[in-house]
Amino acid sequence: MRNLHKGGGSAVYGLGFIGAAVYFISHATTFGMGVLGFLKALVWPAFLVYQAFEVLAK
Repeated sequence: MRNLHKGGGSAVYGLGFIGAAVYFISHATTFGMGVLGFLKALVWPAFLVYQAFEVLAK
């Protein structure tokens, strides 16, 4: 049986990356903070999971 749903997670990650990059870079006040915002956008799922665990632990 063929798996026809490959790559769905990649699309979600890609759209999330674009949204996170726009958010973090638009809130940057310096070029260095913009670069840091871009790097944060690369790992946005880690921030999401961390915040979810903080909320669930309360």
